[in-house]
Order: sequence, then C-alpha cells, then structure tokens
Amino acid sequence: MEMDWKILITTFGAIFAAEFGDKTQLATIFLATQTDKPLTVFVGATLALAAVTLIGVTLGAEIAQAIPMKYLRNGAAVAFIGLGMLILLGKL
Repeated sequence: MEMDWKILITTFGAIFAAEFGDKTQLATIFLATQTDKPLTVFVGATLALAAVTLIGVTLGAEIAQAIPMKYLRNGAAVAFIGLGMLILLGKL
C-alpha cells in the first residue's frame, strides 16, 4: 500500500482544525490537570482518538462500497447545511 501524502496532509489538517479547541481537547486538559499524569492522559486520549478514527474509516469504507459517491456527497452537503442552520438558529 502506497502512502498518498496529499491525502495524509489534508486529513491531518482537517482533523487538527476540527479537534483544536473542541470538547475533546478541553477534556484532556481537564484530565491532565486533575490527574497530574499528562503522559498517561496523552496515551489514553491518543488511543481513544485512534479507536474512534478506526471505526470511522472502517464504516466509511463500507458505506462507500454500498452507496454511490454522488448520494454520499449530496447527503453530506444536506447534513452540513442542516447543522449550520441549527447553529444559526441557536438550536445547537
């Protein structure tokens, strides 16, 4: 399996931007201050994110096999627009 560096960098950037300052980061900050074991919190958080990512990648690959990409793109667009509207209306 050959590494596609463009996809790797794009994925890293998207996930980094999405996770920076979110509740996961705040939870790890809180846990690190409460436990006084930052390395243990780092390892636990890293393993948790890796597990969630593995589930997402596995499900994404399966879904991509079953549903045409056209429908996936349209569904994702509708979902993001819907979430944006909910945020704008103060419902989320």
